[in-house]
Amino acid sequence: MSEPSSYSVLQVVPELDAGGVERTVLEVAEALVKAGHAAHVVSAGGRLVGELTALGATHYTMDVGSKNLLSFPWRVAALRRLIHHTDADIVHARSRAPAWAAWRAAVAEGIPFVTTYHGIYNEGWPGKRRYNSIMARGDRVIANSEFTAGHIMATHGTPRSRITVVPRGVDMARFDPAAVSDARADAVRARWGVAEAQTLVLLLGRLTRWKGQTVAVDALAGLPDDHVLVCMGDAQGRDAYAAELRAQADRLGVAARLILPGHEDDVPAALLASDVVIAPSTDPEAFGRTAAEAQAMGRWVVAADHGGAVDVVGDPRFGSLVPPGDADALAGAILARPINFDRRAARARIAERFSKASLQRGVLRVYSDVLERKSPQSP
Repeated sequence: MSEPSSYSVLQVVPELDAGGVERTVLEVAEALVKAGHAAHVVSAGGRLVGELTALGATHYTMDVGSKNLLSFPWRVAALRRLIHHTDADIVHARSRAPAWAAWRAAVAEGIPFVTTYHGIYNEGWPGKRRYNSIMARGDRVIANSEFTAGHIMATHGTPRSRITVVPRGVDMARFDPAAVSDARADAVRARWGVAEAQTLVLLLGRLTRWKGQTVAVDALAGLPDDHVLVCMGDAQGRDAYAAELRAQADRLGVAARLILPGHEDDVPAALLASDVVIAPSTDPEAFGRTAAEAQAMGRWVVAADHGGAVDVVGDPRFGSLVPPGDADALAGAILARPINFDRRAARARIAERFSKASLQRGVLRVYSDVLERKSPQSP
């Protein structure tokens, strides 16, 4: 069966707030619209909805990420109606809770089901592996790194032939140091209260323990007094964890050098405002988008030596890797970073391997392939 000249894709995601998954939804929608296809997204909403619709995509508001089993049949039925309304040719799920309903709806309607395996999900309770397995049930499974692809095969037994590696993409136009004025970067530092003479160490990511904020605070205690740690990102309701970080900093005598500014819209300016970017995750990240964006902005990156970050930061000319959870090694790597390195070469490497354009091409190739094959699985 040949691929139609134009087609319609329904992406399914819990919400459209800040985050790498949500940003990728917008990037794929942008590529679909530019290629003359129809881009539809269903979610509970969020701050990125306006940006999505400005791209020419259509958003539908639904609590599709609910974990309430009693509402599951209703969500399947609602998604089936939405498939008809959007004339969807493909359903693309990006998170576990909505993926179960999306899978049932896609199979019932006889259209291909695609998943993106965005993270390495934990299996902390009985049955969790089965719950996670929905992300490996796509007619095609997109993995955001070779590390993730290996995990999918080892954990779920998915054949490599059904997995396509498409790394997350950096928007090279947005994350371009030449496009960010010094005034924008200075404004970020001013909002955070960081003086020009201080060294700004930036950890970008939502406030959650596995992102490694506690390791970073421990490392801060081993850095000179002119070093400031900014943990930039939403607490997303984890106010107790934010309070824990402040208490930890207070015990270590570095409370005045820890800044928790919450969400920041101007991420490129925040990266340009930093002196070094760290990604000290205690669990392996599936990809490591922050590291890629930082290198695109010409910033030295220090990351934990596991997961997808190894691919992104693996070139020692542009960053360094440290043992996960080792605060002393993290502090040492921050202090040992070179002041001068080939920032243009770092950016060129990201453009070649981890750009938004390469992600968009890769995902649209997956869509073309599944439409040509069009053989959805049975439940």
